[in-house]
Amino acid sequence: MSSLFTLVFWCLLFVLCWPLALLALVLWPLFWLLSLPLRLIGITFDALFALLRAMLFLPARLLGHKG
Repeated sequence: MSSLFTLVFWCLLFVLCWPLALLALVLWPLFWLLSLPLRLIGITFDALFALLRAMLFLPARLLGHKG
């Protein structure tokens, strides 16, 4: 559904202002490539926080707390 909304929005932008729509079409892959390292950093921090949470709650799980 999101890709359909994006396509309709781009077509509307193309009708209203075609140079801006073409510029968006050219710059979108560059923006995606620049955002990849930030996504990898986010995934790494998410995994780190999951590991810390598991280590902090390990004593409670060993004592039988069901949470």
